[in-house]
Amino acid sequence: RYRNRRIGEFLKELEFTEGRSTGIPKIFQAMEANGSPPPEFDFDEDHSYFMVRLPVHPAALAVDEGTPSVRAKLGSSGDQVAGEVAGEVAGEVVAFLQVLDHSLLSRKQIQDALGLKGQANFRKRYLDPALADGLIEMTQPDAPKSPTQKYRLTEKGRDLLDAIEREHGGGK
Repeated sequence: RYRNRRIGEFLKELEFTEGRSTGIPKIFQAMEANGSPPPEFDFDEDHSYFMVRLPVHPAALAVDEGTPSVRAKLGSSGDQVAGEVAGEVAGEVVAFLQVLDHSLLSRKQIQDALGLKGQANFRKRYLDPALADGLIEMTQPDAPKSPTQKYRLTEKGRDLLDAIEREHGGGK
């Protein structure tokens, strides 16, 4: 029997599955929590394989495939950002920006507010992209690893957050 370990590892990385037969319930829970339609499972007659379809979240359907990237849109005016970006910015990113709205927080404080534990993963998925996109800034840019380093929203980050909140009627 052939087992594609890469697919298994990919689904584990997305936290859709675990290694000990808990994956299918976890897929259902994650899709429901995300607001996505439930997954669809197909089997052959011999049950020698199954295929899972993970339907696209309804908010993602509103986004045209030909639209520019989020990074390109962030340079546009606030009104354009509201219509174009709201469907593309993940809820995680919105939550990240909301934590920093009108706050000056350390990396640890941001992670605690979001309920995230791994520092390396947090930096890779949240902090570094937000800094690169100019959504947040450091209070001590000359000392990025300083133990007293704090982060705050930039004007660009505040404009994006305001546009998203206008699009969604004041909330996520």
